[in-house]
Amino acid sequence: MTDNSITLQKVTAADVDTLLTISRDTFFYFFAPLNKADDMEAYAVKAFTTERIRAEIENSGSQFYFALFNGQIAGYLKLNFGDAQTEFKEPDALEVERIYVSKEFHGKKIGQVLLNFAIKTAVDHHFKYIWLGVWEHNHNAIGFYEHHGFKVFSNHEFLLGNDLQNDLLMKKELA
Repeated sequence: MTDNSITLQKVTAADVDTLLTISRDTFFYFFAPLNKADDMEAYAVKAFTTERIRAEIENSGSQFYFALFNGQIAGYLKLNFGDAQTEFKEPDALEVERIYVSKEFHGKKIGQVLLNFAIKTAVDHHFKYIWLGVWEHNHNAIGFYEHHGFKVFSNHEFLLGNDLQNDLLMKKELA
């Protein structure tokens, strides 16, 4: 898939180190200023390990795609199907678990390309809806998803270290 200078490339097990690095770097860049350092580190010790990222890549119900901007990895998308979904696990729904775009590539429409690809994937599979979770304080992301037809339908708790946070669950009906 391409959009001007943006292309998508499926992530494989050989990409585990690259995916781990971009995941950790992007997460810390965007969320560290808004959270306590010890909570960030406590979460990172569990979430950003080679073993965990490898297991996620190798899960047959998940798919990862790198977004390349002029050949450079600029971000990635994680989709979950069926039982790989973090909640609901409905066979006629697709979860967007992550859209991460590196700080230096913001403003280049990479998130737009990744979201469009996710929606197209859901439509191509004849799913009824596509859904995701977003931190209640991530106002830019919430606005982005609302602009693309997602609506808040529930929420869930997310533990970042010792800080119990609230994620909004948003979905876009497709059928």
